[in-house]
Amino acid sequence: MAEKKKIAKGLVIQGGILAFAGILCRIIGIARRIPLTNIIGDIGNGYYSAAYEVYAIILILSSYSLPSAVSKLIAQRQSHGQYKKMQNVFKGALLFAAISGGFFSLFVFIFAKPLATNLMGEEMSILALRVLAPTIFIVAIMAVFRGYFQGLGVMHFTALSQLLEQIILVITSLIFAKILFGIGSDYGNLMMNENYASSLGAAGATVGCGLGALSGLLLMIFFYYRNKNSIERRIIADQSKVKDTFLDIVIMILKTAIPMILCSSLYNLCGVIDQSIYNHHMISIGQEDVKSFFWGVYSGKYKLMITLPIALANAMCSAIIPSLTSSIENKDYVSARSKMATVIRVTMMISIPSAFGLSILGKPIIGLLFKGEIDLAGIMLLYGSVSVIFFSLSTLGNGILQGLNKLKTPVLNSIIALAVHVIFLLLFLKVFKMGIHGVVIANLLFAVIVSLLNHFSIYRTINYKQEFKQTFIIPIISSAIMSVITFGLYKLMTLFIPSKIAVLIGIVIAVIVYFICLVLLKGFNEYDLSLIPYGRKLYKLLKKIGIYKDYD
Repeated sequence: MAEKKKIAKGLVIQGGILAFAGILCRIIGIARRIPLTNIIGDIGNGYYSAAYEVYAIILILSSYSLPSAVSKLIAQRQSHGQYKKMQNVFKGALLFAAISGGFFSLFVFIFAKPLATNLMGEEMSILALRVLAPTIFIVAIMAVFRGYFQGLGVMHFTALSQLLEQIILVITSLIFAKILFGIGSDYGNLMMNENYASSLGAAGATVGCGLGALSGLLLMIFFYYRNKNSIERRIIADQSKVKDTFLDIVIMILKTAIPMILCSSLYNLCGVIDQSIYNHHMISIGQEDVKSFFWGVYSGKYKLMITLPIALANAMCSAIIPSLTSSIENKDYVSARSKMATVIRVTMMISIPSAFGLSILGKPIIGLLFKGEIDLAGIMLLYGSVSVIFFSLSTLGNGILQGLNKLKTPVLNSIIALAVHVIFLLLFLKVFKMGIHGVVIANLLFAVIVSLLNHFSIYRTINYKQEFKQTFIIPIISSAIMSVITFGLYKLMTLFIPSKIAVLIGIVIAVIVYFICLVLLKGFNEYDLSLIPYGRKLYKLLKKIGIYKDYD
């Protein structure tokens, strides 16, 4: 039992480091989108989103799954003390990243016009896409360094580079967006094109992506050379023979990375397909003038808000892959099940109340953060925030299956979900005439299907059944109680104080009420609380006042 706690605690700490960095980066990212939206407007957000959707899918094809793939291969070799092979994996991954990143950077730069116009139906995003092209190469190299240290279990290097990247991105993107928006306004007046300023402002925002990535890469290189001596000592002490050639390593990386790349690509391809289908549909029904506005609200406000809690699932996914791989390599299936239970339970205890909270306070939170259209984004959050739960589950499911060496399974599950998603999206748009709301519901459907298929696949692979009461039932009941109390108090407070102040107080109340409900409903036990700082002391206090007795 003590060993089980130690393993789970280490996993939560590793995931916690990345989760904290990921959530902080999301918060910084949201902080950036607020003034950015105020600079380039909802239409500019539509242009920015079109370019970024293409950039994201290309980034995944070239490098986005490299950290997970490299960390998996590094963890396998470290668990067997094969440090020479581990270093060869690192060098081979750098070679692969340089080739793939360079190729896709040139591809995006050269074919920016057909990608923006024909694929996305958004001609005004061409410049933003071309500016993003060099970033693809930089991110590919940085991904290898991050995967290397994650495989070694050193998560704080990745966390620090993510934070630096995001800080530089925010500062430079806002500066260049404002400068280029101003220049675009002048040229737009001369060219009789009122949207030229938004287009140029969106391109300015993408400059920050490249500068942020470059700063993150330089920091990772600094960490690597700072620790080079200790790395070399382990390599020298390794007496095993290295038989793998660089070609063998690259093939191994491709075999590991391609299923992950395909799986991640399908997730982001969903966004590309959504915007492409939506834009072309709006053009076909004569609403080309408003398509960028509606999509700008959807991508710049709704999607931005729901991705914040999902950052925890992404961080936990990064932490669990190398850890699960080690357990499976050593045939320690008890430990593997324990790790899966821990990350799913911790993630749900945050994702479920986040979904409820965004549903009841989504509109006032949007009003607090953004200018422009508020009602539409608030309606989207009212019924779309539940996707936070299912996207978190589907993301974790992908990571767990990858850690179990079932690399093809999440790809197949995502393909099935994507096919169903596209069919229903077309129905929602063309038959039911639901507009942008159809995109929200179809997106939710995709996450639900992937979650269910992944859960079934995990059960078949390792005969794993998720504990249900503490993972789902108690957080749902606690979140429901939290929602009723918070919404009632928020409405009462708005009678006496400004809405923006009331929503801030409401968020604090929501957190307190949710925690109290978890405690009273015994959503925690001694084992759970032992995984967090001062958890044992808190458990003893709860026992002392009679809330917990002999509960396990």
